[in-house]
Amino acid sequence: MERSAAAFAGLQPSYLSCSSFRRNSYTYVPSPSPFADRSLSSPSSLKLQKQLPLASYTALQARSPSMRDAVLSDTSSETAELADIDWDNLGFAFLPTDYMYIMKCARDGDFSKGELQRFGNIEMTPSAGVLNYGQGLFEGLKAYRKEDGNILLFRPEENALRMRMGAERMCMPSPTVEQFVEAVKATVLANKRWIPPPGKGSLYIRPLLMGSGAVLGLAPAPEYTFLIYVSPVGNYFKEGVAPIHLIIEHELHRATPGGTGGVKTIGNYAAVLKAQSAAKAKGYSDVLYLDCLHKRYLEEVSSCNIFVVKDNVISTPAIKGTILPGITRKSIIDVARSQGFQVEERQVAVDELLDADEVFCTGTAVVVSPVGSITYMDKRVSYRDGGVGVVSQQLYSVLTRLQMGLIEDKMDWTVEVR
Repeated sequence: MERSAAAFAGLQPSYLSCSSFRRNSYTYVPSPSPFADRSLSSPSSLKLQKQLPLASYTALQARSPSMRDAVLSDTSSETAELADIDWDNLGFAFLPTDYMYIMKCARDGDFSKGELQRFGNIEMTPSAGVLNYGQGLFEGLKAYRKEDGNILLFRPEENALRMRMGAERMCMPSPTVEQFVEAVKATVLANKRWIPPPGKGSLYIRPLLMGSGAVLGLAPAPEYTFLIYVSPVGNYFKEGVAPIHLIIEHELHRATPGGTGGVKTIGNYAAVLKAQSAAKAKGYSDVLYLDCLHKRYLEEVSSCNIFVVKDNVISTPAIKGTILPGITRKSIIDVARSQGFQVEERQVAVDELLDADEVFCTGTAVVVSPVGSITYMDKRVSYRDGGVGVVSQQLYSVLTRLQMGLIEDKMDWTVEVR
């Protein structure tokens, strides 16, 4: 989703092995991976255990197909067929895939020499800036498989720009937009067999930017790592494309003015776990937060933006530093206007929920999720008799069909990966 509950969910010890870095050259050197003995579809399928710099990868794409295929035969043989998993029952949970992407730089340097590596654990000093002081960001985007087999990304340059904005706030260097997008493309192609069949889900892409260098006193880290891993996913909420049920939290807050609520830093998500866990224990899907000053205006759900529908007007809280500028949010606003709706970005009072026709959430993971009910101060308000609203369904249909290449992309938002 634009937002996901755990920035490092993919680095689970049960799936991974240790690796090491050469400190001076910033070149990633993997140790033996538990996947090294996995049965693959051709003898050449382990070639990408050797370093494959992004510059080399990009240069290959400009050469003849035969030259490119000779070097990337390790992935082409693996991606000829889909991975052997139950595509009909994908949830939103991590599944280890084949390759990850790593790029490093010093604090005052530039990112360079990115490379694909076998997916595996990463070695990091206990005094890393990300571990001690939370100097880390993440992004989330998706790749879709079209009916003709081609692969589409949705607005990856927007994720790159948002990461750069967040990096500036967190005193971190960041990959350029071009580096980010090319790294995403390389990672997706290397894991092509994990992209679900059309209509079965998507490949969730998780770029990370973290202070990996050692610090003891409070200061920016001296070294940074940009990493991308991927996982096939289905629906984020167990309800699927069905109404979710929210409870409004009026004591705990997600963000404060002047803080980091408007950037995708990792600490924003740990802060919502307490309220979210309590809500789920009571049977709710998630938590809707209010502003911390007046405790009256809507902000966002734990990892989604919120929209309120009344007649032909769709309202959503304005971006003002405490709310993440969601890419799906931005896209839905444009889609809604193209469909003839009036969209207002403004302060939305909690009282407006009582009189709304519909409410829905947006995010990379959920896309558009209709809200069936909201509970506030022990009062429960239901929408559309707890069903899916007409506006929610309309916007969901248009956006997802565009993302999957089923309708013409007049917005020029999708990027085909070749």
